[in-house]
Amino acid sequence: MQNLVKACFIAALTLLVACNSPNNNQQQSPQYPGEQKVKTVEIAEDFESVTKPSYAAAQVKLKSGLWYFEDALIAGSNKDAKEGSQSVRIKGKGLLRMEFDLDGASKVTIKQAAYAGNKTSGWQLKMSVDGGKTYTQVGAGMVANKEELQTVTFIVNHKGPVRFEISKTSGGNNRINIDDFTVYSFNPSAPPGTSTQTDTTAITDSAVAGDNTNLLLGNPSNATTSTDNADNYLMEKPYYTLSYNHSRGTPNWVSWYVGKEWLGRTRRSNDFRSDESLPKDWYRVQSFSYQGSGFERGHNCPSADRASSTKANSETFLMTNMIPQAPANNQHTWGNLEGYERMLVNQGNEVYVVMGSYGIGGYGTSGFHKTIDKGRLTVPAYIWKVIVVLPNGNNDLARVNAATRLIAVITPNNNGIDPNWTKYICTVRDIEKATGYDLLSKLPKQIQDVIEARKDKGVSADDGYIMRI
Repeated sequence: MQNLVKACFIAALTLLVACNSPNNNQQQSPQYPGEQKVKTVEIAEDFESVTKPSYAAAQVKLKSGLWYFEDALIAGSNKDAKEGSQSVRIKGKGLLRMEFDLDGASKVTIKQAAYAGNKTSGWQLKMSVDGGKTYTQVGAGMVANKEELQTVTFIVNHKGPVRFEISKTSGGNNRINIDDFTVYSFNPSAPPGTSTQTDTTAITDSAVAGDNTNLLLGNPSNATTSTDNADNYLMEKPYYTLSYNHSRGTPNWVSWYVGKEWLGRTRRSNDFRSDESLPKDWYRVQSFSYQGSGFERGHNCPSADRASSTKANSETFLMTNMIPQAPANNQHTWGNLEGYERMLVNQGNEVYVVMGSYGIGGYGTSGFHKTIDKGRLTVPAYIWKVIVVLPNGNNDLARVNAATRLIAVITPNNNGIDPNWTKYICTVRDIEKATGYDLLSKLPKQIQDVIEARKDKGVSADDGYIMRI
């Protein structure tokens, strides 16, 4: 009996030592019935539990919880791309929205496709952290242009209550399929997201990380979100990204992407307004700050480049997107260039654009001025733009090569300017020399060396482009 007790004591002691050994693997599988694995998935909704045959707006109880459908149904026809027997189909500007909160999220994965026989459609993932009162966009706008399901991953890293919505943005008769909506648990080892615009990214499983995002080609001035960097302050909006110059009261540059899904029929909102997202102690340029100056509120990212929704269009009227621009320069020369860029998109291309200004002093309808708004707004001397043109497709960064078309322009900020923008074609190197920026820094150097030194040939007779004079 004593030997048995001794043996049991030694066995228990051995087990205790092993469990407390510093070499013990803390990540191993649970050893005891009461020990739980760390939860990695919050919900995994496959839309298989019920059907919804109508597009009519309704709440639907799925296995993950209560969802709201608008212009959306659950079906499994032979034209629906699906994993299993059915998926969600969304038309028009429909949406699919959670009516319940989760306790944080690290990432969201979604399978998407174009409904068979339909053309390209745009959509967005949005998130709410206030119980569904307000929603903000997560990552970049997505494009469904293939009939086979593709997985898209959105990095969120938000701690606390959160719910999500999928919104179709492109309208029209084209439809999209959505399937296998999975939300992964918050990961405390990753940096928590502080905003749904600046700390989220979107990636697909086809090696196209960053496709269709506003800074795909690089951050030209290495702008940061530190207020100590007030004259090169990074502001990442859902619809464009910019470097703001606090001293000048204007952006140094604005960068954005344009695909056909952005070119809708939304009316110009004209709701010019100050940008309340600027640091609290900074001067905010007002909608009336340009009055009587002889200069117009010139968009960097144009209104018509964001005509897919009222929200997208309205965002282009923030004063942080404006520069004091000579009226003829704005309406004619730049208007013609912007029209040409959108024509290229409508012809089957997608474009990455960055626009900026530099120097001091321009000629408006009231003559030469260095500043306006009681000296708080600097009038630029020159305005520039770079447009990288790619045929529609995926893996955009890798597709830029030595033959890729690149349009670069510098114009004087002068009301007597020629409306023909092709007279001001330059090279990217010309702009870099004038500004000190590195405009296409994400491209391999050997490709930069070729395309940045080449001048575009301008408009050809085959383009079908009519310039406004």
